[in-house]
Amino acid sequence: MASVELSNVSKVYDGNVKAVKEANLKIDDKEFVVLVGPSGCGKSTMLRMIAGLEEISSGELRIGDQVVNEVAPKDRDIAMVFQNYALYPHMTVYDNMAFGLKLRKFSKAEIESRVTDAATILGIKEYLDRKPKALSGGQRQRVALGRAIVRKPKVFLFDEPLSNLDAKLRVQMRIEINRLHTRLQSTMVYVTHDQIEAMTMGSKIVVLKDGIIQQVDSPLNLYNNPCNRFVAGFIGSPAMNFVEGSIKDENGLHFTANDIRFKLPEDRAGQIKKTGAMKVTLGIRPENILDPRASADKTLTDHQSINVEVVEPIGNEIFVYFSVDGNSFCMRAAPDQTCQPGDRMDIAFDANKLFFFNTETGERLV
Repeated sequence: MASVELSNVSKVYDGNVKAVKEANLKIDDKEFVVLVGPSGCGKSTMLRMIAGLEEISSGELRIGDQVVNEVAPKDRDIAMVFQNYALYPHMTVYDNMAFGLKLRKFSKAEIESRVTDAATILGIKEYLDRKPKALSGGQRQRVALGRAIVRKPKVFLFDEPLSNLDAKLRVQMRIEINRLHTRLQSTMVYVTHDQIEAMTMGSKIVVLKDGIIQQVDSPLNLYNNPCNRFVAGFIGSPAMNFVEGSIKDENGLHFTANDIRFKLPEDRAGQIKKTGAMKVTLGIRPENILDPRASADKTLTDHQSINVEVVEPIGNEIFVYFSVDGNSFCMRAAPDQTCQPGDRMDIAFDANKLFFFNTETGERLV
C-alpha cells in the first residue's frame, strides 16, 4: 500500500476555468479519506488526477515515494471503482473480474485464486458464471469492487460508487466497503456528494467548495468544530440553522435579530468581544433547539415562543419546522414531543452549542 500526497495541485481547463485550486493534501498509508462537496466543487476532478485520467496543470502528486505527474494511469498501481460499474456486458462475472489480470499476464492459477478470494469476501461466488444483466444493482457494484480487489493495488479510488443504488442498498454497501477497508488495510480515496456517506465512512474527510479545500478533519470534529459557515451548513442532516444578526453591548453582550434576542453566556461573550465583530451570523444545530420544560439541566438562552408549521415524525425522533422573523428553523425533538402544525410552543437554544460566523467572510469567530 502507499500514501498519496498533493502539493499545490491545480487543474485549469480551457477558458481559464479552475476546477481545483492549489490543493494540499496528505493521505496516509491505509487511511480511508472521503472527498465531499456539492456538484462542481472539484472532488471528482481531484480523484481523476490521482488516477491519471486528468492531467495536472500545476503542482506535484506523489503516490508512495514516486512523483506520478507524468506516469500513465496503468503504471500508477491504482484501482478505480466507477459510479456506473463499467462492466463488460458480454463477459461473465468471473471474466470481468479476471480481465485486468489477464492483460497483465498473470498465471491461470493465480487469476483463479484471486478472483475466488475476492468473490468470497464480497459474497458473489455463486454469481461468477452470470453476466451483468442477470445481476441486481448491488451485485453489479460488488463485481466492480471485486475487479478492483483482485488487482491488489496500492490505492483504491471510488467515484460516487453508490449513487445509483436505492437508499437501503446504499446503507448496506457503505457497511460492506467499511468492512472491506478493515479487512484489506488499504489506502482508499472515496468521492461523494452525500455528507451522510462521508460522515459514516471516512476516517478523514476533505470538504471542498469551488475547487478549494475548506477543511480536512475527522467526521466528528467537522461536525462539532466547522471552520466556516459553508462547512457548518454542509455537514449535518438536517442542516444547521442560520440567522444573521448583530452583537450589542447592553448590560452584557446580546445577540439580536429583530424578533430573536438573547444574552450571551459570559465565556462566549468574552470570546466574541475579542474578535470585535458586530455583524454576525448565528448557527444552531437542530438538536440544540430545545423545549425549556424538558431541559432544566441545560444552560439555555432566553425563551422564544414559536408557531409550529410542519411536523415530520421519523420514528425515533421528530423534526419540527417553524419560522421566526422570516428565518426558517428545524428542531430535532424526542419522539414523545406532542405538537401539531398550528400549535404554539416555547423553545430555547443550548447556550453552549451556539456557533457564530463572520457575516461577510463566513469564517467562524470562536
